[in-house]
Amino acid sequence: MKFTPELESGVLIKRYKRFLADIMLPNGQAITIYCPNTGSMKNCLFPGEKVWFSTSDNPKRKYAHTWEIMQTDQQQLIGINTNRANALAEEAIHKQVITELQGYDKLKREVKYGNENSRIDILLTSQNRPECYIEVKSCTLLEGQEGYFPDAVTTRGQKHLRELSHMVALGHRAILLFVVQHSGITSVRPARHIDPQYADLLQQAVSNGVEVLAYKTQCSSQGSLITTPCKVMV
Repeated sequence: MKFTPELESGVLIKRYKRFLADIMLPNGQAITIYCPNTGSMKNCLFPGEKVWFSTSDNPKRKYAHTWEIMQTDQQQLIGINTNRANALAEEAIHKQVITELQGYDKLKREVKYGNENSRIDILLTSQNRPECYIEVKSCTLLEGQEGYFPDAVTTRGQKHLRELSHMVALGHRAILLFVVQHSGITSVRPARHIDPQYADLLQQAVSNGVEVLAYKTQCSSQGSLITTPCKVMV
């Protein structure tokens, strides 16, 4: 996924009202940018650290700039924009990067499914193969060298696990795919200390036959892409 034009940089001042952040540009100007992340971002909010943002030419947008990447003082890069995870996953599937998802003929996005009024992020289909339902999650919370999900209690994420288990019960394939958007993360596990119910549901989902995958990303001001698999510990 290429950023066109390339991202611009600034320095974080603060995040507030959940979806907004103030940054300082290299010329000393302070601007407000949109923060496309519903999580707590508990390890991504250190004032003074470098951020990269994209710019939209849509005149209807209240805030033209979107926070995309952050660089920590350890030089680690974090993909802030969780909306990019689905597009990154789709691109990686088309390019055959995710070996576990090779061999399907068609890919659809945001398809209605399940019995809790849900939409699946990605649906893969092929003749003579079970349908493959893929729920994509962005993982950015680093503690030690491990990545944790979620970084805040997520009833929506809990619902998705129930839906995936239901798909397996119907004879389909169901996958939870973690897109790891923090360069310091070497493995992924459920954040039981943050959302114990999610951790329990994930263990149950795996017991039911839901597959869990994690893949690392590489990001820069030019673009982002999914690269290599990452260990998952349920």
